[in-house]
Amino acid sequence: MVAEVKVSELRGAGDVTLAERETPQPAEGEVLVEVGSVGVCGSDVHYYEHGRIGPYVVESPLVLGHEAGGVVAAAGPRATALSVGQRVSIEPGVPCRDCAQCLAGRYNLCPGVKFLATPPHDGAFSQYVVMPAQFVHPVPDTVSDDAAGLLEPLSVGIWACRRARVSPGRAVLVTGAGPIGLIAAQTARAFGASSVTVTDVNPHRLRLAGKLGLDAIDVSGTSLAQAGIEPDVLIECSGNAGATWEAVSVMARAGTAVLVGMGADEVRLPLPRVQDRELVITGAFRYANTWPTAIELAASGRVDLDSVVTGHFGLADVEAALMASRSDPAAVKVMVRPGR
Repeated sequence: MVAEVKVSELRGAGDVTLAERETPQPAEGEVLVEVGSVGVCGSDVHYYEHGRIGPYVVESPLVLGHEAGGVVAAAGPRATALSVGQRVSIEPGVPCRDCAQCLAGRYNLCPGVKFLATPPHDGAFSQYVVMPAQFVHPVPDTVSDDAAGLLEPLSVGIWACRRARVSPGRAVLVTGAGPIGLIAAQTARAFGASSVTVTDVNPHRLRLAGKLGLDAIDVSGTSLAQAGIEPDVLIECSGNAGATWEAVSVMARAGTAVLVGMGADEVRLPLPRVQDRELVITGAFRYANTWPTAIELAASGRVDLDSVVTGHFGLADVEAALMASRSDPAAVKVMVRPGR
């Protein structure tokens, strides 16, 4: 192993630099992963632009990136389930595994979770990362390097569909055709939804939705009421308060709305519609126990993760990767490849 590795450090809002650090060493039960590909998430962009997300503040150099896959480079004692050279996907949240939420199986709600790229925990815009072996999942060769990283946003889609109880015969509306929306829509179809409609105002993303075989509506010129849809399930991925109001306003009786997108701190709801139709409105936070399903969906091709990738950047170009969604309206999901 090399003595030092390159990492991309965020040192404050708008301040990203390439740096060197000592190569991390796996302790008992841990593995060292040589990072192959990392997706740029909206949270990474928000940290870059603002230096914080809510109470999580960048107070010292932080490595961003949590949608990662790679190859096992070394294993610590008792990390025997994985082999050196094995291709893997990283589940980036490590819970305490001892609190009431963890013991109930809801480890995504663990108050003590250590999540990659959330201060003070470094992420994966690095040549190597160390992770507990329990949260590193082998992937077959039918899953590309990019897709191994994108099993993380796929897990968000799976969790949203589980929360919404998507099942055969249900009509699903996904608001927002960004990476999460496009992946969640494909996931809903894989779960058996009878129809999946995606809305957005970006023509590039709507065209991609159409190429993926999804119904697409440009809501910049057509309202959902005009489109005549009445979904049983809403998966809200835009984070837009107006989009949430409009979508809830057209939901079918006994429907379920899952709020995934983070943007507005507050949203208004059409309360008479919610009450009269007995709508269920709930949140979704990350995921739990989703990687086996995610691997199966990606490996079988039922969800096409590579289709949402629109660009690749090296570790020295992380700043350009973080700005891609702002500078290029055709950008959907860009990936950082630390080995480039």
